[in-house]
Amino acid sequence: MSRYIAAVDQGTTSSRCLIFDVTTGGLVAGAQQEFTQHFPKPGWVEHDAVEIIDSVTAVMRKALAEASLTVADIAALGITNQRETTVLWDRRTGEPVHRAIVWQDTRTEPLVTRLAADGGQDRFRDRCGLPLATYFSGPKARWILDNVPGLRQRAEAGEICFGTVDSWLIYRLTGEHLTDVTNASRTMLMNLRTLQWDPELCEAVGVPMEMLPEIRPSSQVYGTATGEFAGLTVAGALGDQHAALFGQGCYDVGDAKNTYGTGSFLLLNTGTEPVDSNAGLLTTVAYQLDGQPVNYALEGSIAITGALVQWLRDNLGIISDAAEIEELAGGVDDNGGCYFVPAFSGLYAPHWRSDARGIIAGLTRYVNKGHLARAVLEATAWQTREVAEAMETDSGVRLTGLKVDGGMTANDLLMQIQADVLGIPVIRPKIAETTALGAAYAAGLAVGVWSDVDELRRLWEEDRRWAPSRSRDDDYTQWLKAVEKSKGWLD
Repeated sequence: MSRYIAAVDQGTTSSRCLIFDVTTGGLVAGAQQEFTQHFPKPGWVEHDAVEIIDSVTAVMRKALAEASLTVADIAALGITNQRETTVLWDRRTGEPVHRAIVWQDTRTEPLVTRLAADGGQDRFRDRCGLPLATYFSGPKARWILDNVPGLRQRAEAGEICFGTVDSWLIYRLTGEHLTDVTNASRTMLMNLRTLQWDPELCEAVGVPMEMLPEIRPSSQVYGTATGEFAGLTVAGALGDQHAALFGQGCYDVGDAKNTYGTGSFLLLNTGTEPVDSNAGLLTTVAYQLDGQPVNYALEGSIAITGALVQWLRDNLGIISDAAEIEELAGGVDDNGGCYFVPAFSGLYAPHWRSDARGIIAGLTRYVNKGHLARAVLEATAWQTREVAEAMETDSGVRLTGLKVDGGMTANDLLMQIQADVLGIPVIRPKIAETTALGAAYAAGLAVGVWSDVDELRRLWEEDRRWAPSRSRDDDYTQWLKAVEKSKGWLD
């Protein structure tokens, strides 16, 4: 058996390939490549799906070369991906019929509003675990079908494939039209209890079932790659946040993690029964191993966290590199009374208000760029607390610690702020690449490299822990006031 497992992490702004040693779980090699973001209209965000697959094959090639390995040295490949981003392609040629519509895109707001007119925002929640929102894939697919002439007829004839990015990559690598339960659970089209496409949901949203992929467990052999990577076993897929939960070793009820990337996503493992949310969270699939019951999760999705730091850099020019924000924010003792609500595309969990827009509240002549930088970091921590409180309300489980991962966890100041805001320890693992690691774990289990999750637990190691140093309850009250002022901006 090979000593190595590979994982593709296809994210919102870049694609990466990482190779792990199966004995230690350690990172052996990695490659990353950014790709183009398209913003054709306000609120619209698109990707070129061909550029995505090209970037994926490029980083796979580079990672293998860096490690001086060949396909024959890799036991299996796991895939993790930006989740709700939607691709439609020609089943025969494999070519996209429209640019991919990204999870952040809000063009489906009129459709979502029409769907909510009959039964409200929670019209489908009992079936799919999700509120009606522009975030999810089903309405995005419907938009493409409605706006490309003749496409709906072709889809109904079985000539068009629908998929999230995992499906797109699996199809281009192996020719199989598949998805896993975690990605399927983000479409608004899968029944959360049967784990199958729901005919009534598909009809209501307007997506022909003939174009949908087969739903499989997250850890299972899906097929063998052809072409440049011929012979490579593709053996696992999870949406990025589910992969991070899996890579963080959150296999027991009550285990929770938060990933800090473009947005932030807090997931709590709730076990083999779905927990319905009354507090604005998503009920979703956590993961499913081959031949085992599915595990569910509660999720709080925050649209803008790391993207706010990028905005401070790219739009305002206050910093020239994202890493500079820690020093700038650390130069002041507090936020100067300033609160930044980054509702650039509305508020996600627990509010789900697409009419909200970003605001900066509490500005005075005293506030300087250091205070603004600190308010940017604190916005991530405040939003995380809102989600954590909703999670405790729904589940009845009090979080005693939070495992964290993602690029923003390199910011020690933010991690301390987060511990203070939550009032619980914040714990960072030694291997920060938990999203790719989770995909690698799923692939390794599928081909027998690892025997069970107990073996995976032994591979997880803590790097650093931040304990709360002071209460931030009064500041949190001010944050909530600012959030209320951001709502209702759009008619």
